[in-house]
Amino acid sequence: MEKSNMVQEEKFGEKDFQTIIGNLLRYGVWISLSVAFIGGIVYLMNHGSQIEDYSVFKENDRNIFEVIASVYHGAIQGDGASLIFTGIILLFLTPVLRVLLSLFSFLLEKDYLYVGITLIVIVIIIISISFGFSH
Repeated sequence: MEKSNMVQEEKFGEKDFQTIIGNLLRYGVWISLSVAFIGGIVYLMNHGSQIEDYSVFKENDRNIFEVIASVYHGAIQGDGASLIFTGIILLFLTPVLRVLLSLFSFLLEKDYLYVGITLIVIVIIIISISFGFSH
């Protein structure tokens, strides 16, 4: 009978981390969608009547830091294409932040197997970003 009256305590913040991670994914997608949508409207207002020439392919050979810097400066100035790209970057960062929050959660729970697995995932993400922008 004593066991039925005892309140079962759960690990510190375990449920809170699940709620935070769920909200991060939910609001991250909505924020990135909103930024990209606003960027699309701004882009169409400024360039809607232009005809794009797809006969020539122009490759931008820049590293990731140059791309992020130019997107940042363009978004600050209200450039529609930069706002769309900002929305895409936010959409990409949403699951990355989820993995980082999971790492922190596993460290607090002292679940070192999942800490190792999460670190491997983070290394894979870093490698794919690094080689994705290099030639």
